[in-house]
Amino acid sequence: MESVQSVKQRFELIGNDPSFNRAIEKALQVSPTDISVLVTGESGVGKESIPKIIHSQSFRKHAKYIAVNCGAIPEGTIDSELFGHEKGAFTGATSTRNGYFEVADGGTIFLDEVGELPLPTQVRLLRVLENGEFLKVGSSATQKTDVRIVAATNVKIFDAIEKGKFREDLYYRLSTVEIDLPPLRERKEDIHLLFRKFASDFAMKYKMPTLRLDESAVAILTNYRWSGNIRQLRNIAEQISVLEKDRNISSAILRYYLPDAGKNLPAVIGEKKKSDSEFANEREILYKVLFDMKNDLSDLKKLTNELMNNGNSKDVREENPGLIKRIYGNQENNEQDYEDVIDNAYDLNQEEQAPSSRTTNPDPNDYVEPVQQTGDRYDFAQEIEEEESLSLADKEIELIKKSLERHKGKRKAAADDLGISERTLYRKIKQYDL
Repeated sequence: MESVQSVKQRFELIGNDPSFNRAIEKALQVSPTDISVLVTGESGVGKESIPKIIHSQSFRKHAKYIAVNCGAIPEGTIDSELFGHEKGAFTGATSTRNGYFEVADGGTIFLDEVGELPLPTQVRLLRVLENGEFLKVGSSATQKTDVRIVAATNVKIFDAIEKGKFREDLYYRLSTVEIDLPPLRERKEDIHLLFRKFASDFAMKYKMPTLRLDESAVAILTNYRWSGNIRQLRNIAEQISVLEKDRNISSAILRYYLPDAGKNLPAVIGEKKKSDSEFANEREILYKVLFDMKNDLSDLKKLTNELMNNGNSKDVREENPGLIKRIYGNQENNEQDYEDVIDNAYDLNQEEQAPSSRTTNPDPNDYVEPVQQTGDRYDFAQEIEEEESLSLADKEIELIKKSLERHKGKRKAAADDLGISERTLYRKIKQYDL
């Protein structure tokens, strides 16, 4: 078995990054076996070199090596390409054709972009991995093949599995050994070496002097993000070699060829801005709070009205246990508290009924005006403000007058309509001088 350094020289692999060297070591270690290998990494990192290394160091090196780009073959013909077809199997099948698995018998097949395989083809591939058997399209005769499969993908397989686009059992059959190639941005010390290699190659190809980078240009080159990895670096080196007359490249010239070269600096993470949906949720919570406040205020008004009508806090407690519990909480824990509140409310009501303490125009500063929302939403703040502009005594007088007018001065009918006794109505009429 060759050493890592000799393999890199043989296949013209540039770089001394530890993770890159480790990937080559793993390829050399699995080469003598027949186990399947899955090569992972971003697009453009050079995944196609690993299966070549594996095949060249294996016992199959004298047999065929076939590389198949699964993403470049149409879904309707990929089964025929991989497994072959019989004459007349489909329109246009004028003769029998041998597929790659039959042609590469005894050798190695490299399935690039294996994550792009359609699900029916994945089922066929799984059968080959499990027992070396396959069927030609249009045939019922099982055929055997002895191939070593090395696959590669730049997609996140587990995401594809979750979305139902890749079979989980096929993933585990392919990834007996997984070799991951690091992206170029993680191999900073190798970036300038690779650029010099590409610049030298293009200088020979186009018969011109080799490019040279100054220190500032090297710094920009090293810190660039390289989303296209080695493929992008090679393209940049070729562009500069062809287009630039000055062979000494400065940072200003290099920036021209690197998209957004100054925009890959670390970003300051600030406070996350709220989205429209988050603002809408907050508005809904505010409306809910205002609505609950309105209901609580209505309950308090109802309880106070009962106190005024009956004139006895004990009777109110006995007749309205549910209302009192809703306002003041659990009766067992807060019985004394809300009894005191009810008694105080009754005393305050009696004071409000006196001419000296009656207030018809409350101070607007006593209220904190909630945010009003107009339109098709209910304006709780406006209703609360309008309702609070009148005193309870004024409302009671208004109700008594309306009831007496409705029943043409008949006190008994008016008392029944108001839900109070005739004696209480008579006392109210006398009290308010109606």
